[in-house]
Amino acid sequence: MINEFIEKKLKEAKYKILKNGFYFAEIPSIKGVWADSHNLEDCRKELKEVLEDWLLLNVRNRNRIPGFGLKVDRRELVKHA
Repeated sequence: MINEFIEKKLKEAKYKILKNGFYFAEIPSIKGVWADSHNLEDCRKELKEVLEDWLLLNVRNRNRIPGFGLKVDRRELVKHA
């Protein structure tokens, strides 16, 4: 589920070469998820790490993430006396 979401979002990534020769990548549908590096492969790798961090922070904060859902067994959330 997590890997599928990450791979789907990485397919939406937009890449460009900056004037300084760096590669820049962003996922337009997720504000603030971007990366840059000296080469394309490192840029993609960094973008994936940023996306993973973004996803984990949003899951931790219980934010709604369009296209991603966790199934929680609510019985585990009930404290036993």
